[in-house]
Amino acid sequence: MKSLLVREALATAEEAAVEAGAVLRRNLYARKKVDAESAHDVKLALDVRCQRLIARRLAARFPQIPLLGEEEGADKQEGPYRWVVDPIDGTVNYSRGIPHACVAIALQRRAAGGEDAGAAYGGYQTLLGAVYEPFCEELWTAVRGGRARLNKRPVRVVPRPLEEAVVCLGFGKSVQALEYLAPALRELAERVRKIRIMGSAALALTYVASGRFDAYLEPGLQLWDIAAGGLIVQAAGGRFEARLRKDRAGYAVVAHNGALAGVLDPLIRRLRRFAG
Repeated sequence: MKSLLVREALATAEEAAVEAGAVLRRNLYARKKVDAESAHDVKLALDVRCQRLIARRLAARFPQIPLLGEEEGADKQEGPYRWVVDPIDGTVNYSRGIPHACVAIALQRRAAGGEDAGAAYGGYQTLLGAVYEPFCEELWTAVRGGRARLNKRPVRVVPRPLEEAVVCLGFGKSVQALEYLAPALRELAERVRKIRIMGSAALALTYVASGRFDAYLEPGLQLWDIAAGGLIVQAAGGRFEARLRKDRAGYAVVAHNGALAGVLDPLIRRLRRFAG
């Protein structure tokens, strides 16, 4: 995709994310229709409504590019390019009126040779990402090979040492992951400034990119949770790794500011072993 079209695609993704985010902002405190519930998750009618809104906006300009989304389209035929969309990342937060959720949109291209630094994505690499948090009206963006931006202004990771670090963790829906990682987590908690569990993977990644968090680790995320935010971390000068789990139930993810590469190794090794 030529650079001119990449810029146009990013602008379209931004518009779609902001439009869907406006729907989330208007409905934050409204009664929400639940389409499905499980022990550790919830699906709202607004998830589908927002994804369809995003799909219409993207298809109006790029009708030839299929959309892989959390709510619909996961079984669509993949082509040279694909949109990857999470209409509400942090749905459980949002369903309770907690204003910590976002819209995440990425555009991916099938990589030459099929394998690169983003090989966990099944031979695709992310070209651009947009993550919009509508409650504070914060829009993070990045284009592959460019800089990470927050509301058009460049952002970078902050290389803090471990004793000053705020580390965000997630365990998805897996009690087994929590039990497996608990020994390393217990040791880490004594050495960092704070541990946080916030409930939105895309926002955790953008927070690492912006220097709000210093690291983020989670063993069971989906592609739409991380495609946009992972690129934003890399564009901000941070480290990002997504490893497809052996059971193919999700991705084990590590993102950090670069200064924590060695000191996080015990937890990262356990995360990789858990992923298989």
